[in-house]
Amino acid sequence: MRIRPVGRHALLLDLAPPEDTDPAAPSSRDTDVAAAVEAWRAELWRRRDQGELVAVEIVSAAATVLLDGVPDPPATAARIATWTAPEPPAGTVLAEPTAAPARIVEVPVTYDGADLSRVAEHWRTEVTDVVRRLRDTEFQVAFCGFAPGFGYLTGLPVELAVPRLATPRQRVPAGSVALAGRYAGIYPTASPGGWLLVGRTEVTLFDVTADPPALLGPGTRVRLVDR
Repeated sequence: MRIRPVGRHALLLDLAPPEDTDPAAPSSRDTDVAAAVEAWRAELWRRRDQGELVAVEIVSAAATVLLDGVPDPPATAARIATWTAPEPPAGTVLAEPTAAPARIVEVPVTYDGADLSRVAEHWRTEVTDVVRRLRDTEFQVAFCGFAPGFGYLTGLPVELAVPRLATPRQRVPAGSVALAGRYAGIYPTASPGGWLLVGRTEVTLFDVTADPPALLGPGTRVRLVDR
């Protein structure tokens, strides 16, 4: 793990192996890195709750954890370097220690995406098998990014990772369910995008008047059920 300063009051814990130049690219180390990120996120939450850590925000990503609002970054970095995150059981994602067990959100999906056949080709199977796999997988939001309310969903085996489009679409409709790399995701608003489209939903993913605004926050378990 490498701890790097970010501005005057933030630290970045980088958990990717040094040789990884693109942590979003699928590799045999993906599961280990994702588990390490979740273990450190949970450990940092626990220590903050116990008063051992001062930070306004703890935000996880594909291979990093950001601590923002740290009053003394050098001293905090030295202290974190002496800590050891717990080893999570294989295949599990840890929720915040003070939170209730991660909730399950069922998202009704119409599986008629323009790239279903392309995904089936990559998976060397039939479209019906792609739909069955997506419908039967319990996903979990690893982190959020790209756009407000866009959760990066893990749960598919790394060998089923698919490439993004060589040329992104200029407009992907809101509610589009898509795959890229080892992730699934749902576009909360219409935007450009290069992910492979497998379906669509009418569920609202982000609403500034809701509490919380994002339906799919980190740690949330997600099922992409038939509409």
